[in-house]
Amino acid sequence: MRLTKNTIEEIFRHACESYPDECCGIVTSSEQEQTAHKCENIQNRLHAEDPLSFPRDARTAYFIERSKVDAIVSEAKQQGMAVAAFYHSHPEHEAFFSTEDLAAQTVFGEPEFPDAVQIVVSVKNGRVHDMKCFLWSRERQVFETVNIYE
Repeated sequence: MRLTKNTIEEIFRHACESYPDECCGIVTSSEQEQTAHKCENIQNRLHAEDPLSFPRDARTAYFIERSKVDAIVSEAKQQGMAVAAFYHSHPEHEAFFSTEDLAAQTVFGEPEFPDAVQIVVSVKNGRVHDMKCFLWSRERQVFETVNIYE
């Protein structure tokens, strides 16, 4: 899977619009098209409702409602598309796959979507600084850096 220029631009725009909070979303694709689905980061709401269970706010964490993920996945399947990537931003931090990112994307040590690329966008001072992509290695059982730009 290669990210198109339009998809990258959409992700960057979303990251800048969400700053200083983390943005989050899902990219679905077929051989003919890609769609970046902007998702609402509900981390601030979760933090306000239960700060003990959710100690971080949206400046350093993201959370997508499971029903939204399920709806995007279902719609993609109906249209002959698949989940190609998940993306989120790291405001005022580098683009890296953090321990928290690993925990969010795995269940019992395995990713739910092992073929989906994980895209992390670094945003500093409201501008995109960097982007890195990671893909699950079944052999090594880790997320490894990959280049998927057009």
